[in-house]
Amino acid sequence: MKQTITCIGILIFLTSLMSAQTRYIDEVFSDVEVTRDVTYGVNATVLALPQVGEAIPQELKLDFYQPVGDTVSERPLVIIFHTGNFLPHPQNGSTGGTRTDSAIVEVANRLARMGYVTACASYRLGWNPTAQEQEERIFTLINAAYRGVQDARTAIKFFRRNAAEAGNTYGVDADKIVLWGSGTGGYVTLNTAVLDDYNKIPATPGGKFLTEVGGQPFPMVLEAVNGDINCDSVGVVPQNFPGFPAGDTLNYPNHVGYSADFNLSVNMGGACGDTSWIDPGQVPIISYHVPTDPNAPYMGDILLVPGFNLPVVEVFGAYTVQEFVNGFGNNDAFAGMTFENDFSDVANSRNDGFDGLYPIIGTSGPDDSAPWQWWNPDENVNHANGIMTNPGMSAEKGRTYLDTIIGYFAPRACVVLGLDCEETSSAENLTQSQFTVAPTPALNVMRIQSEKDEFITDWQLVDMQGKVMRERRGINVQNDFVRRNGLASGQYILRVGFSSGAVQSKMVIFQ
Repeated sequence: MKQTITCIGILIFLTSLMSAQTRYIDEVFSDVEVTRDVTYGVNATVLALPQVGEAIPQELKLDFYQPVGDTVSERPLVIIFHTGNFLPHPQNGSTGGTRTDSAIVEVANRLARMGYVTACASYRLGWNPTAQEQEERIFTLINAAYRGVQDARTAIKFFRRNAAEAGNTYGVDADKIVLWGSGTGGYVTLNTAVLDDYNKIPATPGGKFLTEVGGQPFPMVLEAVNGDINCDSVGVVPQNFPGFPAGDTLNYPNHVGYSADFNLSVNMGGACGDTSWIDPGQVPIISYHVPTDPNAPYMGDILLVPGFNLPVVEVFGAYTVQEFVNGFGNNDAFAGMTFENDFSDVANSRNDGFDGLYPIIGTSGPDDSAPWQWWNPDENVNHANGIMTNPGMSAEKGRTYLDTIIGYFAPRACVVLGLDCEETSSAENLTQSQFTVAPTPALNVMRIQSEKDEFITDWQLVDMQGKVMRERRGINVQNDFVRRNGLASGQYILRVGFSSGAVQSKMVIFQ
């Protein structure tokens, strides 16, 4: 049998060093405890309006994740919001739409193992994407987004109130809070970051969130009817208000008097209502977006109803948002920092210099939407819809993208939250001489050899798209082997970890 012998030449360039087993950078805990069905607020839902003729109270729920065995009493909090088109699953036609969606549960667990506390939160739903008139599609969408902002702020205030009045039973550092959203949840977290004043809605240029009543322009969201943006006031329907009976309550106050401020917004595939809502001095934003996403514009474009292609309203995705955010200096905390990992290198090669923007390049063609998501195809009735924009969907694929997403997030969150875990580059501590790789060139196997009195604890081989191609964790060996096993030629990153630190180096594999 003829065997093709491939030579592997390895050129190793030391590019960065990072602390090993650093809280908030690495997973330093093994187990996570989950407290389910925590009620963080009560507010009015419109989902039952067709059946009961009015908005009715709904308990708002979250699942709380924390590391087992943690001795720190106050931990930074990440509140995570799921996707779902502002409609319940499975009626939304999407494979996701609950706080138990695979991707956000994975994020919650990983961040908890890194030392954060996390909460996967449900929020109020209700949109009419297939309404006959475009104006109704816009009206119901901006109202859904406004409720999402109110609920996000309610969740923040819930934890602050618990810390102040209930002995901080969740162990939260109330001065270090992150909002994280995927898909529709990204719309929630982006708009919560930039829509910090109700008056921005009626003042939006072009009047795109105005309707006409009696021949006069009329805001699609009214503070007296919908409640204030921080959920501190009652919203009551007046006489002759379309769609609701007079006296109906559309907003209940929640945790009045507590601040809804937060420190960082993370967006995976969402968009904001208008760039006029972005101002100097707002919180930093990290965004991940597939530039060719058919369901959410990467720049500014008309949002189309998924599956129906009905036009709704112009929204602005990650590229345009980060352009404005960077222009106003809101992401200056990231600028000039040396985040010594390959995730930053790849992001910066694609993002036109907009710090905090990570363009995600899918692997399944131009219709790729959210490759970090996955689901059980045998149990999800919307599997056929999901696979159209996420071909090759699998837990392995989703987790690979989350490797990149969390790897890019971690050092930036450390800087913004002041967690004192920035990556360092002290060549006196760890250098290329800490390990060798041989033979060079090789056939199909490379041997990693520790050249110090420490054992190798883990290693990863990552391609330039940020995907982990090979890895070994939880080892304690003097040497180990990297096997090619079909790896394509090209440039990779090899990161070798020791108990005291890690060396991360570029390498080239060629035929």
